[in-house]
Amino acid sequence: MVDSTPLTGEPLAIDLVNTRPNTVDGPVDLLADVTRLRSWLGLQAERFPEPTPDAAALTDTDLAAVRAVREHIAAAVQAARHGEQPPATALDGLNAALHAAPAIQELVWDGGSVTLTSHRPGAPGTRLAALFAEDTVCLLTDPAVRTVRTCEGEDCVMLFLPTHPRRRWCSASRCGNRARVARYYQRHKAN
Repeated sequence: MVDSTPLTGEPLAIDLVNTRPNTVDGPVDLLADVTRLRSWLGLQAERFPEPTPDAAALTDTDLAAVRAVREHIAAAVQAARHGEQPPATALDGLNAALHAAPAIQELVWDGGSVTLTSHRPGAPGTRLAALFAEDTVCLLTDPAVRTVRTCEGEDCVMLFLPTHPRRRWCSASRCGNRARVARYYQRHKAN
């Protein structure tokens, strides 16, 4: 079990899936409402390859779009990490998200040089869903998807892409320390 503080730092697609942790009170949805979505996006803001929609403008419809793409990502990653074919509904949902708000690149003059900018059409939730779907494409097409693991912490459901082959926990400060403390007390209880 983990606390309800969002775990960040994994690929965005995995971070999105990890917004449904187990806590001492049971499973929690860290995107249960628009306020929580805004907060989570604030934690991730610097990681997006393009500007995200104004958080204040997000609606329940936008939240629904993000939560729907999260379900597709979870199903696709779960299958792909085991070397299995992702469900057609997951791939169809991710493709629909990509097609609904394709990235449009434009050359612009910034006053001193020509730069390339990117933007997406559509409602904020549609654009966010496309961003997450695009990140999922990168994850699913990378052979490293086969190394995505579920945390070995008791009752933890968090996923992570290990940077070290011996990594076992979503976070040392969450599940790793708790496991080490439990092992310590287990060893010393017998003495």
